[in-house]
Order: sequence, then structure tokens, then C-alpha cells
Amino acid sequence: MDLASYASKPEESKGRLFPDFVNHIRSAFQRDRDRLIHSSAFRRLDGKTQVFAYHEGKNYRTRLTHSIEVAQITRTICKCLNLNEELGEALALAHDLGHSPFGHAGERGLQNAMKDFGGFDHNIHSLKIMTQTEVHYPEFDGLNLTWETLEGTVKHNGPIKKVSNNYLKEFNKRFDLDLKNYPSLEAQVASFADDIAYNNHDIDDGFRAGFFSLDDLMELPFIKDILDDFTKKNPNADENLKIYSVTRNLIAQMIFDLLDNTKNNLKKFNIQTAQDVRLQKQFMVNFSENMQNNIRLLHQFLKKHFYTNTQVTRMDMKSQRIVEDLFGIFMQDWHLLPMDVRKHISSQAKNQEIAEVICEYIANMTDMCAIEEHKKLFDPHTRF
Repeated sequence: MDLASYASKPEESKGRLFPDFVNHIRSAFQRDRDRLIHSSAFRRLDGKTQVFAYHEGKNYRTRLTHSIEVAQITRTICKCLNLNEELGEALALAHDLGHSPFGHAGERGLQNAMKDFGGFDHNIHSLKIMTQTEVHYPEFDGLNLTWETLEGTVKHNGPIKKVSNNYLKEFNKRFDLDLKNYPSLEAQVASFADDIAYNNHDIDDGFRAGFFSLDDLMELPFIKDILDDFTKKNPNADENLKIYSVTRNLIAQMIFDLLDNTKNNLKKFNIQTAQDVRLQKQFMVNFSENMQNNIRLLHQFLKKHFYTNTQVTRMDMKSQRIVEDLFGIFMQDWHLLPMDVRKHISSQAKNQEIAEVICEYIANMTDMCAIEEHKKLFDPHTRF
């Protein structure tokens, strides 16, 4: 399939930070995707929370299954827009690589802990993992991914106008990621595919956890329409089939709406090249106003029935506390860190350096790893 003129083309890539061999059977973006899949950081996503703590139910989404769902939706949208599916998939698989344990509760814990040391942002930590932490080659640290994959990952939420993070500042001097401009269309698709995936799997997970019923969901007119139509055609269908029908149809509605609205934007702003996309003052990929209103209503519903449910809020409180406790105790005495982590702290290290090493150590933990480490340090009945 011929790519659109505004798609990202591997032969036009800005390349890699370090010289690398050319593969004759895989494009540069395919190789990025494959390196991400084979990384230990990608495997760790299986043990990291999406909304529910990892250990509370095997059928709930984890960061890994969420990333796979995002990749599937991204490929679909990229294909329909004649964009580069390979880059889109790489960006989808990379987008949560740097997430801390315990989902957003864990991220809040690290943000609080790092507020005096440049803060914590999981997109920037994803960049650090891809460019430093994962060491697979003798010639360089990191995975040596293309500029387009790095740029799209760090700008997952759009341009970065003010840079306070030390690692991003220093890396950007070495390999300018054009932080003040918008990312590629493929990166924008991956970002909105992320929204589509989590909006819908949170409906599924919340329903299966018993936090709300189908009757509750029918408070939302656009979901009531789906359920009424499905029940009319399938009067004997059970609740499992009905909830699948809701998420299946809603994902389709969001995808078709995004495609139509994005095509209109590309035409309206006369987008001809990938650079045209970056120089715009807004996302070219986006939902229509009507769909944005529906998503706002859905967010309000999920906040009321799911995200503020007692079980979830208690879990979030404990999760955030575990992260903050770990950071606090290691800052008090960094000699409590494992030996393979301590080696990254110099004998003359100041608090900034120590905090950054501790933050990276905690951010790379799975949920269960953080829980076990907390027990070892704070529970007197746990063996040393």
C-alpha cells in the first residue's frame, strides 16, 4: 500500500543517535517495534497496574494487555489513513514503557517524591528506558531507536513547552526531538488509540468488578442506544454478551468518528507533508465535538462509579503510600538500595543524583516487586 504524502516514511527518517546496520528485510520502524517487544521493560508491563492492582484479578487489564489493545487500534487507524502502521505500532507499544508500578497512583507517589528534583513523567521515563536503561548492545546504551519513535513517545501528550526534567534536557541537546512542535500523525493516532482503549476497557473491567450495572450504563444515551439495538436483535443474550456489545460498538464508533474528523482536519489545514503536521497549532488527529462530549460524559460516569469506588480509592491510597515510603527510606539512607543499584551512585553524590537513581529503581518495579520491597523494609516480621 502506498503511504500518504504526510505519513512518516522510513527512508526519510532522521535516523538513530548511533550508527547502526541496515536491515534489508525489515524497515527502520519495524526494527524499532521488534526491539521494544524484546525489551525487559516491555515484559515488566505484565506486572504493572492499569486500574486494578496486578494481584487482584487475572482477568483485569494490565499495562501489557492495555498496550497490545492500543497497538491493535493504532494499526487499524493508521491503515485507514494510509499512515505508517509500523511506526504507529512501535509508538503504541512504547507509550507506557516508563509507567511506574500501581498505575496513576504510583505515578502520583513518584511525582510527590520528586517535586524538588525535577518531577517524574512516565513519558520521559519511557525515553530514558529506550535510550539508556535497556542495554542490549556493546556499542551503545539503550535500544538506539529512530528519532521518530523517540519523538512520538516523549510527546505522547503533545508539545513540551517547558522542560524541567534533567534527563530530557541533556538528551535533547544530543538528539534534538523538536519538543515545542507537534509529533507525527502516527504518534497522534497512538495517543488517541490510547484514549479509545482505556475508555472502553475501563467500562468492561468496572462492570465485571461489579462497580456498576447495565442499567447504570444506560444512563448514558449513546450506550443506551447500543444496548437497546443489541437486545432487540438478541433478546435472550446474557449480560456478558451485552457488555461485549457495548465495548465493541463504542470502539467502532470512536474509530470511525476519529477517522472522519481527522480526514476533515487534514483537508481543512491543507496538510501535505509530515512536517506540515508538526508545524500546526493543534492536533490534526482528534474526535468530533459530539464524540468529545460523549467521552466527557463517559469520564464523569467512570469517575463516579469506578475510579472513586471505595475499593479502588483504598487501593490507590495504599499504592501511593508504598511508593512514597520506599522513596523516603532510600533517600534517608541510599545504602539500603540493592548493590546493583547502589553502583550508579557516586561517593560524592548530591541529593539530585541520589533521587534520580532511586526514582528510576522504583519506577522500573512491578506492583508485586514494590509490595515485597516495602514488606522487607517496613514489616519486622518479614525475613531480611
